[in-house]
Amino acid sequence: MDNHSASIGNSALLAAAASEFASLPGHLTDAAVKEFLDRFPLPLIFIALKDGFDVPGLEGSLLSCLERILKTSYGVSLLPQCVPYAQPGLRADSPLTRRLSCKSIAQLLENSDKDDGVGVQAIVEHGVWPSIVACLADSDESVATAAAEAVKNLAKSTRGLELIFPAKAEVDTLLNEFAMNSSSMVRIRILAIIAALFGISDEAATAVHRSGLLGMFEQELNNTTDMLATLNVLEVLYEIVTTPIAAKFLLTKSMLQRLAATISNSAVDSLLRSRSITISARLLSSDGIYSAVDEFDVKNAVQAIDLDLERLKATDSNEREIALDALSQIGTVMRGAELLLCNTPPTARHAVDAACSRGWRNIQLAGTHALASISGQERGESTQLLNDQAETCLRNLIYTAAENSSKHSPSGLLWSLLQQDPEIRLAAYRLITGLVMRQWCLWEVCAKQEIINLVTNPHSETTKIGMEFRHSCCVAISNALLSSSFKNDPAFSDVSEKLQAAVRRGPYLAKEFVAPKPQVATEERY
Repeated sequence: MDNHSASIGNSALLAAAASEFASLPGHLTDAAVKEFLDRFPLPLIFIALKDGFDVPGLEGSLLSCLERILKTSYGVSLLPQCVPYAQPGLRADSPLTRRLSCKSIAQLLENSDKDDGVGVQAIVEHGVWPSIVACLADSDESVATAAAEAVKNLAKSTRGLELIFPAKAEVDTLLNEFAMNSSSMVRIRILAIIAALFGISDEAATAVHRSGLLGMFEQELNNTTDMLATLNVLEVLYEIVTTPIAAKFLLTKSMLQRLAATISNSAVDSLLRSRSITISARLLSSDGIYSAVDEFDVKNAVQAIDLDLERLKATDSNEREIALDALSQIGTVMRGAELLLCNTPPTARHAVDAACSRGWRNIQLAGTHALASISGQERGESTQLLNDQAETCLRNLIYTAAENSSKHSPSGLLWSLLQQDPEIRLAAYRLITGLVMRQWCLWEVCAKQEIINLVTNPHSETTKIGMEFRHSCCVAISNALLSSSFKNDPAFSDVSEKLQAAVRRGPYLAKEFVAPKPQVATEERY
């Protein structure tokens, strides 16, 4: 028998043994793994995969076997031995082999000590990093996903970040070069990895920023010919802006201008405008941002949202609802709320108009929540009240809306909201909680007996969240009254007592204390 025939015979034996081992039921023990590898060492398995003898079922059996082995503690301890074989595995013709090689690298990095950098050192020594990057462009999605996981795990250590993003500023990173020369789909994959790195650590986010890879976002947003690619970029941006450090690096003059241009473009798809609106709102919902970018560019972004709402004001579209939600998010910070009220005309008018309308429930709900946020319901006590211009505008908008409605007063509008379905009623509780710090609103609320009766009635809500919102509203009214010039007003003394009693009862269906009384009854004798 020649050497080739013997090799095929040995491979057939290995394939049968691997198939039997991979199909063993239950959890594999370390002892069972060790016994198998004593018979068929890892180098033998990797050589069989590399040489690829024409043995039916060999590749599938070996890969299934390796996957199970590498999930055990003993298998994990052998991962450093796998690195020398990862390079040919990453370049193999079979996508299954490429995927397992990527997964092995990712697992090695996940389980190695982040401080001693053993996993990173092994990758450097065996020159695996370029092949991992190349797998990001793999035509097989599962291979690209496994490669992306390896990159993310690599970024969890300082030494890994140094490999991905070299410290020398004049040297382009391998990711940069690869992205510039790849298809739009591959760039989207790399952008998705960037989004994940932002969530790993501030160190990783800073490294991404220094690399210049964030510029790809703006380049892709400028690609107006491929709507799907642009939407994918916006989805990745949406993920990034959820991280606390994102705004620091993403909020640039050109990024805001690009987002504002998309929002203002009535020719682009509504999905693109909606995502751009949401991303802009998230970027503008941090007080620190307003000193980082020119005021003109911030106002331009808000103006774009304003014009979009103006165009949609006669509709109940999802885009209009999203734009109102954006006002809500911007209004959670004092500078944002002041901007919405102090620009000309005030963008906050859209929230007031929506809250006062009865045409579309979803629009009224979004508008009421937006007005509550602008009023300061989510801001701290020190930032709840705005500058004089903003406060005057807020008061005028609400009184004007009331006069133009059938309710004729702010208290009538608030009572109308409180009489609607539970979701809108919760939004109304938020709105009153935010507005009642103002003397004019406090007077309106306290003078409306129906509102006081509702917020002090422990039986008016039947759900836990409803009870909590009602009680929070009651606390806000009570605290505002006690700290106002009305606290000694005889006209409000009964209201004050009623509010304080409701505050003491708490949010839930607490029964008031009743002193025990002796019961006297005639004894019955038989």
